Amino acid sequence: MTYLSDFDTSQTIQAEVTLNNRITPDFVAEVRSIWLRVNHPEFSYREGQHVGVIVPGPHAFGHDKHFRLYTIANSPIRGDDNTVDIELCVRRCFYIDEFSGEEEPGIASNYLCDLKVGDHITLSGPYGEAFTLPQDPEMNLLMIGSGTGIAPFRAFIQHIYEQHSAWKGKLMLFYGARSGTETLYRNELNNDLDKYYDQKTFQAFEGLSERPWMDKEDDGLSDVLKNNADEICEMLQDTKTHLYIAGLEKTKHNFEQAMQEAAGSSARWRWMKEELKEKGRWSELLYG
Repeated sequence: MTYLSDFDTSQTIQAEVTLNNRITPDFVAEVRSIWLRVNHPEFSYREGQHVGVIVPGPHAFGHDKHFRLYTIANSPIRGDDNTVDIELCVRRCFYIDEFSGEEEPGIASNYLCDLKVGDHITLSGPYGEAFTLPQDPEMNLLMIGSGTGIAPFRAFIQHIYEQHSAWKGKLMLFYGARSGTETLYRNELNNDLDKYYDQKTFQAFEGLSERPWMDKEDDGLSDVLKNNADEICEMLQDTKTHLYIAGLEKTKHNFEQAMQEAAGSSARWRWMKEELKEKGRWSELLYG
């Protein structure tokens, strides 16, 4: 297991906020698209990587800085002036203090969501080899995500359809959200994934909770995976398919539960999973 303390933050760069827009309506959880511009000749990144955000202190317990990782949500964009633009997809988070029982704001998410255009922040990284695109353009990508876990998949889709015309493999995305307004890149405020729906090699399946007002834990992903389990299982048996899972731990749990049923037994699914991992065709990026 990797911990935040394992990441080297000794080398940092400055980034300027160029855009900070809410991409979910006011009546659901706040998620913002935050664009940052880095003006540093040695800075570059690849799809699937993440950057560290360093929130200046002082903070509780004598900490002088607060560090969190965020997956980059766009394919690399380098300007004519050699600057690099990064998009972060950030949900404003709160937690219940275990001692006081009161709701407290998440430090990094609220810091980012409150940024104004022209503000400067400190970044480290980029980090991560968890999600990398295969070298073979014939590979199929099977992407399973929920919440802001869709960020690396959006970067993949952008890269393939806007910069990699030679790609021939299929892209299949399964994404869960509590309601249609919470599908981060397909709602009334932001629908930029729609532009890829006319691509013959792209399919997306969105699972929505049937009772979002009652069950805050249900993001609809479990049902959409079960309904398409046989097709997913068949795709995984193709040696040209690479699996990516991103989001909460329950995202992986829902996926594995659906695959175990489709495979016919837990033993057969374990064998399939181990083969995927052994062949380097399984990648996951999960958070608690």
